[in-house]
Amino acid sequence: MATPRKQQISLVNTPYYHCVARCVRRAFLCGEDTLSGQSFEHRREWIEEKLHFLSQVFAIDVCAYAVMSNHYHVVLFIDEEKAQQWSMKEVLERWHRLYKGTLLTQQYCRGDVLPKHLMTIVEATAEVYRKRLMKISWFMGYINEHIARAANQEDNCTGRFWEGRFKSQALLDEAALAACMAYVDLNPIRANIANTPEDSTHTSVKLRCEQATQSQQPKTLMPFVGNPRENMPKGLPFELTDYLQLIELTGRCIREDKPGYIDENLPSILSRLNISAENWLIITTEFKTQFHGAIGREDVLSDYCEHQQLKRRQNLSHCKKLFA
Repeated sequence: MATPRKQQISLVNTPYYHCVARCVRRAFLCGEDTLSGQSFEHRREWIEEKLHFLSQVFAIDVCAYAVMSNHYHVVLFIDEEKAQQWSMKEVLERWHRLYKGTLLTQQYCRGDVLPKHLMTIVEATAEVYRKRLMKISWFMGYINEHIARAANQEDNCTGRFWEGRFKSQALLDEAALAACMAYVDLNPIRANIANTPEDSTHTSVKLRCEQATQSQQPKTLMPFVGNPRENMPKGLPFELTDYLQLIELTGRCIREDKPGYIDENLPSILSRLNISAENWLIITTEFKTQFHGAIGREDVLSDYCEHQQLKRRQNLSHCKKLFA
């Protein structure tokens, strides 16, 4: 039996989550129909554009993503603190970029003077919107609904486009976060549709590589801010150069026609996270089969299951083995 959505999201334990949405069509989400020869590759841009757009509206940052032929992956960070800092007007203006809102919220944003009893309604509505703007379900739902409508219109048909609701899993510590991001970024290489990370179109790692050549980081992706330290700014707790080097090296190991191995003394990220090179390759190539729920070391996984009142610690044996 699947775990209810409300038992999968726990901001007390972690703000990081890995989500996957899969298409059911023979023609694929973004692939090519072998029978008709029609290409749907342009749909990759639809999803990528939506991800970048929503990261500027929601209190949710995109850490990594990869748009594949019949599914897409995204690693998200829920920024509850940012959402709580928004003023009521900012919350409503953000919501109105997505939906119409109510007549009262529209009047308030136009600057109309509302009586006290109507202002109470506006304030209550704004709090509902504030909570929605930091919920993964609303973030993913907006993307999937708009992509499904556009694809159905393009295909001149009706019916289900996605196989169901998106799947999500909690990433409970830095090791789980790094492993999942690498798994997502290396998807095109594992699928043999790209040779190197910088050639992996419609992925976050390609965008990061392009910006890195200009000594910049993408504004629509959560930035790397370096290793943990005092007064650390919000961002991914790794060095960007270390992460890109690790992705490049792992990609060479995955590809059969490229010589490559991971020297135990080389990747500083693996050393800091205490993950062996052998286990790292297992994690980044078999992530989907190894983990089917929340991921992290034994202590954080136990805390998560206790807080969510889960009787069974799913993935415990694999986490203990691979994150030892």
